[in-house]
Amino acid sequence: MTPYPEPEPGPQTRFNLAHSRTRAKVEMTIGILKSRFQCLRGLRVSPERACDIIVACVVLHNIATIRGESHPPCIEEDGPEEHLKILEANRDRRLLRDRVCQNHF
Repeated sequence: MTPYPEPEPGPQTRFNLAHSRTRAKVEMTIGILKSRFQCLRGLRVSPERACDIIVACVVLHNIATIRGESHPPCIEEDGPEEHLKILEANRDRRLLRDRVCQNHF
């Protein structure tokens, strides 16, 4: 899902704010995992196998966190300009975004 390119005040603006905050947290989490588990950089396996590897890394990360082990500093791979680009989604995704916005914001 993509944010609204020119949000109207109200629900669309709130949707974009929530989208931005969520995306930032997701990207930070991915960065932490990639810092700790180098195997996650450039996975060249099937999507099913990638899911198995990612789940295993998340489980190991959670175990390490519970044990109080520190993790390497997060390395940002994309520049800030990449995060500012808004790509227009296809019609179905725009409709889904509109429904989420109407129902939750």
